Amino acid sequence: MFNKILYPTDFSEVSMKALGYIKQLKKGEAREVLILHVIDDRALTAIEASAPGRSKEFESALMEDADRELKSLESELKKTGLKVVTRMVIGNPLQQILKVEKEEDISVIVIGSHGKSNLEEMFMGSVSEKVVRKCEKPILVVKR
Repeated sequence: MFNKILYPTDFSEVSMKALGYIKQLKKGEAREVLILHVIDDRALTAIEASAPGRSKEFESALMEDADRELKSLESELKKTGLKVVTRMVIGNPLQQILKVEKEEDISVIVIGSHGKSNLEEMFMGSVSEKVVRKCEKPILVVKR
Protein backbone atom coordinates (compact mmCIF):
# COMPACT_ATOMS: atom_id res chain seq x y z
CA MET A 1 0.00 0.00 0.00
CA PHE A 2 2.71 2.51 1.02
CA ASN A 3 5.68 1.76 -1.22
CA LYS A 4 7.72 4.93 -0.79
CA ILE A 5 7.87 6.94 2.43
CA LEU A 6 8.95 10.57 2.71
CA TYR A 7 10.47 11.16 6.14
CA PRO A 8 11.23 14.85 6.73
CA THR A 9 13.33 15.20 9.87
CA ASP A 10 14.96 17.92 11.93
CA PHE A 11 16.48 15.24 14.21
CA SER A 12 14.24 16.32 17.10
CA GLU A 13 13.02 13.81 19.67
CA VAL A 14 9.59 13.55 18.05
CA SER A 15 10.96 13.13 14.55
CA MET A 16 13.20 10.34 15.84
CA LYS A 17 10.16 8.67 17.39
CA ALA A 18 8.75 8.44 13.85
CA LEU A 19 11.42 5.83 13.02
CA GLY A 20 9.42 3.17 14.84
CA TYR A 21 6.42 3.89 12.65
CA ILE A 22 8.52 3.72 9.51
CA LYS A 23 9.80 0.31 10.59
CA GLN A 24 6.20 -0.82 11.08
CA LEU A 25 5.31 0.37 7.57
CA LYS A 26 8.09 -1.92 6.28
CA LYS A 27 5.98 -4.82 7.56
CA GLY A 28 3.14 -3.41 5.45
CA GLU A 29 5.16 -3.72 2.23
CA ALA A 30 6.91 -0.35 2.21
CA ARG A 31 10.07 -0.68 0.11
CA GLU A 32 11.80 2.68 0.18
CA VAL A 33 12.21 5.71 2.43
CA LEU A 34 13.47 9.13 1.40
CA ILE A 35 14.91 10.93 4.42
CA LEU A 36 14.77 14.69 3.94
CA HIS A 37 16.56 17.23 6.10
CA VAL A 38 16.09 20.92 5.37
CA ILE A 39 18.49 23.48 6.75
CA ASP A 40 16.24 26.49 7.23
CA ASP A 41 17.63 29.38 5.19
CA ARG A 42 15.91 31.84 7.53
CA ALA A 43 18.29 30.78 10.30
CA LEU A 44 21.26 31.42 8.03
CA THR A 45 19.89 34.85 7.13
CA ALA A 46 19.48 35.68 10.83
CA ILE A 47 23.06 34.59 11.55
CA GLU A 48 24.36 36.77 8.71
CA ALA A 49 22.40 39.75 10.04
CA SER A 50 23.72 39.34 13.58
CA ALA A 51 27.26 38.18 12.73
CA PRO A 52 28.20 39.35 9.23
CA GLY A 53 30.51 36.96 7.41
CA ARG A 54 29.84 34.04 9.77
CA SER A 55 26.87 32.42 8.02
CA LYS A 56 29.01 30.21 5.73
CA GLU A 57 30.89 28.87 8.75
CA PHE A 58 27.60 28.20 10.53
CA GLU A 59 26.12 26.60 7.39
CA SER A 60 29.13 24.31 7.06
CA ALA A 61 28.82 23.18 10.69
CA LEU A 62 25.09 22.54 10.27
CA MET A 63 25.72 20.50 7.14
CA GLU A 64 28.41 18.39 8.83
CA ASP A 65 26.14 17.64 11.81
CA ALA A 66 23.19 16.86 9.54
CA ASP A 67 25.31 14.58 7.36
CA ARG A 68 26.32 12.56 10.43
CA GLU A 69 22.70 12.28 11.56
CA LEU A 70 21.49 11.30 8.08
CA LYS A 71 24.10 8.55 7.80
CA SER A 72 23.06 7.18 11.18
CA LEU A 73 19.37 7.13 10.19
CA GLU A 74 20.21 5.60 6.83
CA SER A 75 22.16 2.80 8.49
CA GLU A 76 19.40 2.09 11.00
CA LEU A 77 16.67 1.92 8.35
CA LYS A 78 18.73 -0.18 5.93
CA LYS A 79 18.92 -2.86 8.64
CA THR A 80 15.15 -3.34 8.22
CA GLY A 81 15.57 -4.07 4.51
CA LEU A 82 14.32 -0.73 3.25
CA LYS A 83 15.99 1.04 0.36
CA VAL A 84 17.08 4.40 1.79
CA VAL A 85 17.81 7.66 0.00
CA THR A 86 18.92 10.75 1.91
CA ARG A 87 18.60 14.34 0.81
CA MET A 88 19.82 17.49 2.52
CA VAL A 89 18.82 20.89 1.17
CA ILE A 90 18.88 24.52 2.24
CA GLY A 91 15.60 26.38 2.02
CA ASN A 92 12.19 26.77 3.57
CA PRO A 93 11.21 23.44 5.22
CA LEU A 94 7.58 23.49 4.10
CA GLN A 95 8.42 24.46 0.53
CA GLN A 96 11.09 21.78 0.28
CA ILE A 97 8.77 19.08 1.65
CA LEU A 98 6.09 20.10 -0.86
CA LYS A 99 8.67 20.10 -3.66
CA VAL A 100 9.85 16.57 -2.84
CA GLU A 101 6.26 15.38 -2.54
CA LYS A 102 5.65 16.61 -6.11
CA GLU A 103 8.95 15.37 -7.59
CA GLU A 104 8.98 11.88 -6.11
CA ASP A 105 6.39 9.11 -6.27
CA ILE A 106 5.68 9.34 -2.53
CA SER A 107 3.04 7.05 -1.02
CA VAL A 108 2.99 8.54 2.49
CA ILE A 109 4.70 11.23 4.54
CA VAL A 110 5.76 10.35 8.09
CA ILE A 111 6.49 13.46 10.15
CA GLY A 112 6.86 14.40 13.81
CA SER A 113 4.19 16.67 15.27
CA HIS A 114 6.71 19.11 16.77
CA GLY A 115 10.21 20.13 15.79
CA LYS A 116 13.07 21.52 17.78
CA SER A 117 11.64 25.02 18.08
CA ASN A 118 8.46 24.96 20.17
CA LEU A 119 8.67 28.75 20.61
CA GLU A 120 8.55 29.27 16.84
CA GLU A 121 5.56 26.93 16.59
CA MET A 122 3.63 28.98 19.14
CA PHE A 123 3.91 32.09 16.98
CA MET A 124 4.08 30.80 13.42
CA GLY A 125 2.48 27.36 13.43
CA SER A 126 4.53 24.22 13.08
CA VAL A 127 5.90 22.86 9.84
CA SER A 128 3.95 19.65 10.40
CA GLU A 129 0.66 21.56 10.68
CA LYS A 130 1.37 23.32 7.39
CA VAL A 131 2.35 20.03 5.77
CA VAL A 132 -0.97 18.51 6.85
CA ARG A 133 -2.85 21.43 5.30
CA LYS A 134 -0.93 21.65 2.02
CA CYS A 135 0.29 18.16 1.06
CA GLU A 136 -1.77 15.96 -1.21
CA LYS A 137 -0.42 12.57 -0.11
CA PRO A 138 -1.47 10.68 3.04
CA ILE A 139 0.36 11.87 6.16
CA LEU A 140 1.17 10.04 9.37
CA VAL A 141 1.83 12.59 12.13
CA VAL A 142 3.71 11.15 15.09
CA LYS A 143 2.90 12.85 18.40
CA ARG A 144 5.22 13.36 21.36
